[in-house]
Amino acid sequence: MTALLLGAAAFVLVCVALGLARLLRGPGDADRLMAAQLLGSGGVAVLLLVSAATGIVGVVDVALAFALLAAFASVAFVGGEDEDETPPSPASRSR
Repeated sequence: MTALLLGAAAFVLVCVALGLARLLRGPGDADRLMAAQLLGSGGVAVLLLVSAATGIVGVVDVALAFALLAAFASVAFVGGEDEDETPPSPASRSR
């Protein structure tokens, strides 16, 4: 059963790497945010599979911390996007 779980973890890791290669080349900030979310969810999946395969309980705590960091990163991206920018004046729009 250990070999099956470690094989599944390796498969998820390869899928995350392929997804990140595509998303990091994306043209916009939203693509980069999706790459961070993919890394977060894939990393949590790999850590949980490794924890189940090896029996090391502390890896679950690392996976939880990784999931929280990925969630906070997306909230920070969405929340801080337009706060400092001032809208253009109507006179500058007509030019």
